[in-house]
Amino acid sequence: MFLSRTLRAAALALPVFAAAASAGGCSSDVNPLKAAFTGADSRPVTAPDFVAGSRRSDADYMPVGESAPRRTIRARNAAGQSALEAELEGARNRNQAKGRAAEGAAKDAAKGLAPNPVQ
Repeated sequence: MFLSRTLRAAALALPVFAAAASAGGCSSDVNPLKAAFTGADSRPVTAPDFVAGSRRSDADYMPVGESAPRRTIRARNAAGQSALEAELEGARNRNQAKGRAAEGAAKDAAKGLAPNPVQ
């Protein structure tokens, strides 16, 4: 009984292991066969001309593993705060007016229609 459970567990685990191994085998950075045949000191691959030509020469790339520097956000002064409030209030009023217009148009369109009878 113990042996049959062990064989059953191994039979269930084998397809999972095979799928994981084959997926890892397709990855170029984890492929042990590629490392065995090319060796650890394989030459670096240079970028094709169209890739090298499309890159900016003054590009300042951030190293891998470092976080982007945080920008400091300054609070608004009183004039900026009141201007923002006025802008948001105006947007709210415009949206409410559009809603009232749409509601009125829907009521006008439904004036001659009779409600659906319940079947």
